[in-house]
Amino acid sequence: MPPAYPWFLPLYVSSSARLAMSRTPKHTLHLLSTPAFVVPTHALTRTEKAKLTYERAKEYVRAYRLSMDDVLALSPKFWQLHQDPLTALDGGAATLVTIQVNLTAGTIARHAARRPELVPLVDDLLSYRKHGQFLMTEVGHGLDIANLETTATLLPSGEFTLNTPTPEAAKFMPPAIPAGLPTIAVVWAKLIVHGQDRGIRPFVVPLNDGRQMCTGIKSILLPERGGPNPVDHAITSFHNVRLPSQSILGSIEKAVSPRLALTQSMWRVVCGTIAIGCLALPLMKGCVTIGAMYSLRRHVGEPNNRIPIMHFRTQQIPILTLTAQIYVMEAFVEWCTNVFSDITVDYRVRHAIAGILKATIVGHMNASAIAIADRCGVQGLFAHNQMTTIHNDARGIAIAEGDILVLSIKLATEMLQGRYKVPAARDQEGLLARHEAGLFDESRAVLASCAHHRSNEVNKLVLPQCQAIIEAMGHRMAYEAAVAAGVQQPLVELYVASCMKRDGAWYVENAGVSRKALDGMEDRALDAVLPQVGQLVRAMGVGPWITSKIVSDERWDAFVEDCQVFEGQAEVNVFQAERAAESVRSHL
Repeated sequence: MPPAYPWFLPLYVSSSARLAMSRTPKHTLHLLSTPAFVVPTHALTRTEKAKLTYERAKEYVRAYRLSMDDVLALSPKFWQLHQDPLTALDGGAATLVTIQVNLTAGTIARHAARRPELVPLVDDLLSYRKHGQFLMTEVGHGLDIANLETTATLLPSGEFTLNTPTPEAAKFMPPAIPAGLPTIAVVWAKLIVHGQDRGIRPFVVPLNDGRQMCTGIKSILLPERGGPNPVDHAITSFHNVRLPSQSILGSIEKAVSPRLALTQSMWRVVCGTIAIGCLALPLMKGCVTIGAMYSLRRHVGEPNNRIPIMHFRTQQIPILTLTAQIYVMEAFVEWCTNVFSDITVDYRVRHAIAGILKATIVGHMNASAIAIADRCGVQGLFAHNQMTTIHNDARGIAIAEGDILVLSIKLATEMLQGRYKVPAARDQEGLLARHEAGLFDESRAVLASCAHHRSNEVNKLVLPQCQAIIEAMGHRMAYEAAVAAGVQQPLVELYVASCMKRDGAWYVENAGVSRKALDGMEDRALDAVLPQVGQLVRAMGVGPWITSKIVSDERWDAFVEDCQVFEGQAEVNVFQAERAAESVRSHL
C-alpha cells in the first residue's frame, strides 16, 4: 500500500481504530449467512428472483420482532427497520417490508384498538404469516386519491360488493399475485350507500390464498421493472367481490369534512413518506462504500509507478461529498423522526417535515449515485455491482408514498399561503438560511401579485420553484441538525459547500460568494475530510451487506470463476489469399 496515501489503510483496519461511529442498525446481520442471502442472484430466473425476494422480506421483518405498539407509536425500532442496510442488498425486499409493516399493518392497527378482532390479523402481518398489500393507486388516477373510481357498494345485508368499473380504475403496481402465503390487502374504494357517494374508504380484502386468486379478483403480472431483485408488480381489478360488513375500516357515515376524513384515514401514507425517505440512507452508505473500495483497489499508471484512482480529485469529490452528506443526513433523519413521532406537533407540520426529509435525502442520493457509478466506469453499469440497482431503488423511493415534485408543490404552496410554518432557522444570517429565505420570499411575492393561488401565473412562475424551496429548507434544517448533533466540522463544511454548489448563481447574485470563492470552500473542506475518509466509510458499517464484485481482488476472482465459460477448438481462416486474389482480378 503506497505510503503517500494515508487514507488508504483505514478501510481495512480494526474497528477499534474508527474515528466516527455511524448509527447503522445491525438487526439483520445474522441473516447474511442464511440460505436466502448466500445464493447468487445474477443467474436466477425472474420467478426464482421474485420468490427469493419474498423470502428475504419475511426474514427481514421477523428479525425486528415488531409489536403493534412499535408500529402505532413509531418506536425507534420502527425507524431502524427503515434504515437497515439490507435495503442496499435487496431493494425489492425493502419495498415489500415497508408495504407490509407501515402501510398495511399500520393502517389496520389504527382501528384495532376499537376493534379487537383485527389484532390477530395485525399480528399475522408483523410475524409475516400473511403477505400484506396496499391497493390505492389506479391506472388512470395515480395518487389522485379523491377521484379514485373503484367502488364498494353497501348491500341491504350489511355486506359490500367491490368493483372496478373501468380499466382506468384497476389498481396499479402492488404485487397482488399468489406468492406462497395468503395475501390480504387494504384496498381503497369509493363507498356507495343508497346510491350516495360517501367518500373514499379503506377495506380489508383477501386477494389470494398463496396459490390462486380469490373469486372475482384478477391480477395481471407486469413486466420486470429492472434490476436483480424484482417485485411482482401487477394490475389488479375486482368484479362483484363480496366483502363482509367488518371489512370496512371506519364508518359508513358521510364525514362532516370529507377531505379531512380522507387525510386522517391515509395517515400511514404520510408515515410512509418519511419512512421510505429513510430507506435512502442505507442506499447512500452502500453506494459510497462500493465507490471508495473500488477507487482504492483500482490502480493506473506504469507497472513500477501505479497509483489508486482515489488519488485524483475527480474521484475524491463525489465520494467525499456523499460521505459528508451521509453523516449530516444521519443527524437530520434522527431529528426529523423525533419531530414526526411527536403527536403534539401540528399534523400539517409533521407532514411537511416528512416531505422535506424525503426531498432532501433523495436529492443527495440521486446526484451522488450517478456521479459515483460514473467514476466506476463500465463496472458501474452491471447490476451485480449494485450501483445501478441502488440508483434504480432510489428512483422508486422518489416516487413511492408521494412523488417528490408533487409533494413539494403541495407543501410549498401551503406554506407560501401562510397556512402553517416549519421550525424557523436558528441563525437567520447563515448562508443556507439566507438561501432558503430568498427563494421563499421570491415566490411569495409572485403569489401575492396573483389573483388566486391556482392562477396560470402561479402555475408558470411558482410551481417550477417549489421543489427547490423544499430542498433549500431541508439543506438548512439538515445543517442545523448536524451542528446540534456534533457532526465533525469538516463534514459539515463540505456539506454546506455541496448544497451551495447546487444553486451557485443565487449565492453569486445575493450573498457575494463568487464561483471561485465557492470552489475554494469546497477545496478546503475536501482537504480536511480526505485523511479521514477510510475511517469514515468503514464506520458506516455496511460492509457485510455489500455484494458488489469490484470491492476486492478476491471477490472479483471468485465472481469470474463462477461465470459461464465458452471454449472450443474451432478454426476460422480470416485471410484467404487465393479467394482474395480472384476477387481483385474480377474487379480489373
